[in-house]
Amino acid sequence: MEGDGRGLLISQVQNLPRNPGVYLFKDEKGNIIYVGKARDLRQRVSSYFQKGASHAPRVQVLVGKIATFTYVVTDSEEEAFLLESNLIKEYSPRYNVQFKDDKHYPYLRLNMEEPFPRLEVARRVEGRDYRYFGPYSNTGSMRETMRMIKKLFPLRSCRQELKEGEARGRPCLNYQIKRCLAPCRGDLSRKEYALVLEQVILFLEGRQSYLLDKIKKDMEAAAEALKFEKAARLRDQFFSLQRLMEKQKAVTTDLRDRDIIALIEDAGNFAVGVFRVRAGKLLGAEHFRPSETEGADYDEIMKEFMRHYYDAAFSIPGELLLSHMPAEKEFMKKWLQEKRNNKKIKMRVPLRGEKKALLELLKKNTFLHAQHERDRLQSREDSLEKLKMLLHLPEPPVRIEGYDISHLAGQGTAGSMVVFLRGEPWKEGYRHFRIHSAASADDHAALSEMLYRRFGNSKLPLPSVILIDGGRGQLTTALKVLKEKDLEYLPLVALAEENEQIFLPHEENPLDLPAGHPALKLLQRVRDEAHRFALTLSRKLVHKSSFSSLLENIPGIGPVRRKALLEHFGSLELLSEASLEEIKTVRSIDAPTAERLFARFHQGEFQEKETEG
Repeated sequence: MEGDGRGLLISQVQNLPRNPGVYLFKDEKGNIIYVGKARDLRQRVSSYFQKGASHAPRVQVLVGKIATFTYVVTDSEEEAFLLESNLIKEYSPRYNVQFKDDKHYPYLRLNMEEPFPRLEVARRVEGRDYRYFGPYSNTGSMRETMRMIKKLFPLRSCRQELKEGEARGRPCLNYQIKRCLAPCRGDLSRKEYALVLEQVILFLEGRQSYLLDKIKKDMEAAAEALKFEKAARLRDQFFSLQRLMEKQKAVTTDLRDRDIIALIEDAGNFAVGVFRVRAGKLLGAEHFRPSETEGADYDEIMKEFMRHYYDAAFSIPGELLLSHMPAEKEFMKKWLQEKRNNKKIKMRVPLRGEKKALLELLKKNTFLHAQHERDRLQSREDSLEKLKMLLHLPEPPVRIEGYDISHLAGQGTAGSMVVFLRGEPWKEGYRHFRIHSAASADDHAALSEMLYRRFGNSKLPLPSVILIDGGRGQLTTALKVLKEKDLEYLPLVALAEENEQIFLPHEENPLDLPAGHPALKLLQRVRDEAHRFALTLSRKLVHKSSFSSLLENIPGIGPVRRKALLEHFGSLELLSEASLEEIKTVRSIDAPTAERLFARFHQGEFQEKETEG
């Protein structure tokens, strides 16, 4: 439903239904600028247009920009709340407070529909079959959690499609070092794997004390059943988890589960900090920054944070200690209780005692974290501004592309393109290039091929700056390609690693900047990332080449079967140790070919020549 003109708009508001639903305000260009939910659509939307209404400045600006609106009727206010959340994520309206960045905060998740779920990282919440944990504001702490889980629990990490009772070949190294139960063997039941999965879920929910007791009981039961290998594995888990818990700091005396949430203002911007306390121990801290908060009230920001943070949560503690109560407090409390399977939840602002002290500690930590983040962003802006001045650009560069060529002793020549947006890595834009036409170890020809292919792709946006890893020779090669593509106007830089000298087109002498110069440090980050990314493909290509070259003379094994063997076994070492029956299980490998392959290995005609990465 839409209307044009203020009078027509107000008249249409009077015809709105008195049902729950979601309303979407649009500006003159048809852009959605605000999404809201209502228990009564007519009453809620008409409140924006009442004469003499004392709206906050933020709402006054919003109302002045409303040209049309649409609405969706729902069966309940709760359903409207969920639809509102999805629409805010989809459209990112200008006047809705939001908690996200360009990358989205990551989650850890388990696909519970898989027979043998594995833990993976996700940037978006999608699908009902997944169980999510997070969000994590710090990817470093998330990776540390992943590392700890791999060390404590033998959950699989491979991407194979596994079915119960179906063997998928030889187990990988993780099984040999007791980091995986190897469901790929085909003899592991879903029920046994589910026991480990339950341990992982308890760990991620912060229920370590309960988990420790459970592992101890399972260990004792396994020992009584004479399952000594299982008992030994559980014993190692028990002591590792016990050592981890000893490092955790007890912060409350009542040993209860709670989340503590503090909202602070720093130099005109807002930040939110969270302490996760389970059984009285502080398990972790997270920090978040909202966007589109200009003119927003504390209660509105708190509400939007709680919506964002608990939207995908499967574990919500029974008590929330808050610096500010959220808008629509009773509705939010009801929503959270429904997510807790209708278990009661307390929300309060502590005024005294250890809980107040803990909230003040969180405020202090959040403020310091916000200051650090502000300094980091300022340093990034300073680097971009200095690079702009260095290259005489009209404005700070938005998109910097870095290129490098890598090979290992002339083999596995590969190229890389990395992308930095506003001074930060944007990995979705990274590209690998397998070099085809250049001679072995001819870096200039390889660079030329890579740049021809990249700038022949009209679908990719042009960069603000092009950075080449190398010196004068690499710069000349790149400039030649750009001229042939009529792109010589693009800013081009080469950075030589030996003396960290900067080479520019049409400049006879290289630039020697001080080691701490902001522009040089930014270019070094881009260069080093391009080198790292190129090296990953080089190692992979050498690995595959070694595997293929040692198999190519066996009758009946062509490219398709070589690929199948590589995907199945991963290396010649594991293939050489495989039994005849294991080789026969590989797709596309028939019995005669499997027998020839097995005979060659066991007659000593082949030796492992795989190049180590």
